[in-house]
Amino acid sequence: MHYDYVIVGAGFAGSVLAERLATQLDKRILLIDKRPHIGGNAFDCLNEDGILIHQYGPHIFHTNSPEVYTYLSQFTSWRPYEHRVLAAVDGQLLPIPINLDTVNKLYGYSFTSEQLMAYFDSVGEPVADIQTAEDVVVSQVGRDLYEKFFRGYTRKQWGVDPSQLDKMVTARIPTRTNQDDRYFTDQFQCMPLHGYTKMFEKMVDHPNIHLLLSTDFKEINRQLSFDELIYTGPIDEYFDCCYGKLPYRSLRFDHQTLEVANYQPVGVVNYPNDHAYTRITEYKKLTGQEHPKTSITFEYPQDEGDPYYPIPRPENAALYRQYKQLADGQPGVHFVGRLGTYRYYNMDQVVAQALTLFKKLAGIDSLQEAIKG
Repeated sequence: MHYDYVIVGAGFAGSVLAERLATQLDKRILLIDKRPHIGGNAFDCLNEDGILIHQYGPHIFHTNSPEVYTYLSQFTSWRPYEHRVLAAVDGQLLPIPINLDTVNKLYGYSFTSEQLMAYFDSVGEPVADIQTAEDVVVSQVGRDLYEKFFRGYTRKQWGVDPSQLDKMVTARIPTRTNQDDRYFTDQFQCMPLHGYTKMFEKMVDHPNIHLLLSTDFKEINRQLSFDELIYTGPIDEYFDCCYGKLPYRSLRFDHQTLEVANYQPVGVVNYPNDHAYTRITEYKKLTGQEHPKTSITFEYPQDEGDPYYPIPRPENAALYRQYKQLADGQPGVHFVGRLGTYRYYNMDQVVAQALTLFKKLAGIDSLQEAIKG
């Protein structure tokens, strides 16, 4: 069978493009994934006890894009959810990102917001040219808070010291002088009412979309007949790692079900300094599911395994640019998504990137037109 598009990867990027091309342009699509399921890392499922868990760690939906929210709302209803995270530091569970309550509880102060601003000014270490993840934090909140909340977590998460990582790693985490303890401040914060997998199932449920799971594209590539290729896998693998392997950080998940209704006060608790794991997630706090038991996941960063996080270091960016130059010379091949463009994107950013590519392929002028049902 001949396809208009073969799409490699059934996560957000691949599924959004498959849906748009099939429903809006009547294109015939083959959607391939190595894994036995759709949804990529956002895949969720019921465990043996009937608790909805995220197989690959917590995925919290948040966006400031009305277009992304409106588009995904075609495939799911939403549960309002504002994410809150605590960090286990010096025997206390304290709000992260750092805010007024964090500092007051940690040190026993009773600062006002104005006093906290002055405190940050007094302990912050001026950095003339902010380049690294360490520079970002010590310049804002000083050395002690950096050591307690950031350095250990970052070293576990990335396998290198924050002084060796790009500033984007910690620039994503704001510091607040008020009591706002929400992890995100986006306009739209919610979870798919029935889970991500149900949303993906609706997205790719179309007669023009043919799913092929548990399949490696490279093994069947020569047997396929198609006009164009959309590739959301690792860009270096597409080119057989000819310039060398792009470094990624991977994760190992230890899923456990406990014979209690509640385990921790919020959905995610970070462990920056103690234990080999970085965080514990309790899914019922995210999903709102009621169940006499609860399911938690311990998250262990590691070097080997599925690629999750592109490691933001200058030498890696330079290596990616070599692959990007090769990719730009591939007619009829489009690289998209976190792995295809070697960028750490949130889910909404991947959706926006996929919709932007669809807009280009369809010759549409506006994103509003690209998201119409």
